Amino acid sequence: MKKRQFKTESKRVLDLMINSIYTNREIFLRELISNASDAIDKLYYISLTDKTVKVNKEDLKIRIDFDKDKREITISDNGCGMTEEELENNLGIIAESGSLHFKEENKDQNDVNVIGQFGVGFYSAFMVSRKVRVETKSYKEDKAFVWESEGIDGYTITNSDRKETGTSITLYLKEDTDDDNYSDFLTEYKLRSIIKKYSDYIRYPIIMEVENSRKKEDSDEYETYKELTTINSMIPLWKKDKKEIKNDEYNNFYNDQFFDYSEPLKVLHFNMEGSINYTALLYIPSHAPYNFYTKEYEKGLKLYTNGVLIMDKCSDLLPDYFSFVRGVIDTEDLPLNISRETLQDDKNLKAIAKSIESKIKKELLALLKDDREKYEEFYKAFGMQLKFGIYNDYGMHKDQLIDLVMFASSENKKLTTLEEYKSRMKEGQGEIYYACGETLDKIDLLPQVAAVKDKFEILYLTEYVDEFTLKTLGEYDGKKFVNVSSEKIDLSSEEEKKEIEKVNTDNKELLTFMKEVLDNAVVNVKFTNKLKDHPVCLTSEGDVSVEMEKVINAMPTDEKITAKTVLEINKNHKIYDKLVDLYSNDKDELKKYTKIIYYEARLIEGLPIDNPTEMSNLMCDIMANK
Repeated sequence: MKKRQFKTESKRVLDLMINSIYTNREIFLRELISNASDAIDKLYYISLTDKTVKVNKEDLKIRIDFDKDKREITISDNGCGMTEEELENNLGIIAESGSLHFKEENKDQNDVNVIGQFGVGFYSAFMVSRKVRVETKSYKEDKAFVWESEGIDGYTITNSDRKETGTSITLYLKEDTDDDNYSDFLTEYKLRSIIKKYSDYIRYPIIMEVENSRKKEDSDEYETYKELTTINSMIPLWKKDKKEIKNDEYNNFYNDQFFDYSEPLKVLHFNMEGSINYTALLYIPSHAPYNFYTKEYEKGLKLYTNGVLIMDKCSDLLPDYFSFVRGVIDTEDLPLNISRETLQDDKNLKAIAKSIESKIKKELLALLKDDREKYEEFYKAFGMQLKFGIYNDYGMHKDQLIDLVMFASSENKKLTTLEEYKSRMKEGQGEIYYACGETLDKIDLLPQVAAVKDKFEILYLTEYVDEFTLKTLGEYDGKKFVNVSSEKIDLSSEEEKKEIEKVNTDNKELLTFMKEVLDNAVVNVKFTNKLKDHPVCLTSEGDVSVEMEKVINAMPTDEKITAKTVLEINKNHKIYDKLVDLYSNDKDELKKYTKIIYYEARLIEGLPIDNPTEMSNLMCDIMANK
């Protein structure tokens, strides 16, 4: 028996691969099962074209055995096996893939569907093994061989007396260390869990001897026994005909795979065929996970190729604003890197992601149209994520999402889309009005809202991202968004505008005095005729509103901003006459009134007061002097 050496470059690749390429040790079993599946695929395909090769499809299977005492795991298949030359070429030269050659030789056949392409997956066994033994017999000849290796030192090939066609790979596991527990792989539970996670949908049975218990005859005692059991499901739910799948099956799959025991709100099951082929089974949850709006939440879809799990959460398949979607994508059209743990930056991946995004949007629009109650349920859970999607990336995706977002309305305080709002706009209305606040009721009580909602419908924004969303959108179908708390809002007639302009001109000195009393806390003080019965309000000047000030200043950062505010006093309220009188007769008392009405305006807007004690003292002084 002569020991053979790996080529120098193969030694380097093997060392790199064992220590660097694979980051998750448990995938060694996935790789070896995939190779076994390829070997069975090849034999079955050959039997279809070569009548001398007799194969009963029902007999094709993969078997997993383990011996805890001997520290051995064996993966066996009854596939095509290998000749001595194929052993030399496939296992002696790293990155030489027999599956890839077979696929290339039969590339015109649509049913050739082998998984392995790179010829390196087999060597993942050395991550957990001190020695690997391969015993194989090819369907082509009667000879059988044994390939053995302890790693980069080389390998041997010897004759074997194996009679059955196929291959058995035995792994002799490394000893445990303080840092590495290889014995964990020598348990039934661990092996079954790895198979279910990565190889549950391999098309051939994966059998293993498992321990069960049963009640002894004529006794209350139980006895344990072992029996061969098929571990994998083989046929994935998404590969079945939709007409044959019941809702309970969809729901059970969702519950089991995504650990959410509520029924999903919507199931999307479809096949895409064309330049890119894939099958998708997607779910829209009925509620947000507890960590959905935190950094800990990981988006992504499960990515499969030919029944083999490639990535548990492929984040590239979903945009952030649809990160709530869960599900599975199965495709053969993605080139994987040699470890199968990551994907190459490929145009096909981007094409699939774009297709999925389009499909999700289409389904959401259909839900909005056909089942409004269910859509609103979805929106209450994930609407904020859609609005974040508009605001993020400088509005790059706003056209994709604008028809999906909703806001409460002064019409009935129920959610409405922008399209629905526009359809109700009055003739001649050139702008879409909105107001911000903590709750719908608090917004409804704002002085600025009172005058506008008598004439036009107002969107009520209660979430902190809402105004930023509308600022990013800028307009909808040519109609600009305008905050009713903006100082520029004026729905008065021309006659009313001239009248209030004269009032402000006549009282210029009074207003200047009041502004000075407030030590420039506001950019202007003026009288207005738009507040109906309310005495005072704060409006904002410029792009930063009072609500935006509150949101930004509440963030845990050092960045603080101040909105430019205008103190507006109702000309038609009796406070007007009082202020005019005090300016002529008691400026000290006017200072107290000025500060109090400013504090009141801040309270109405939900803004803090720097000195509440001063406000209390001032109010008490005024009350005492009455």
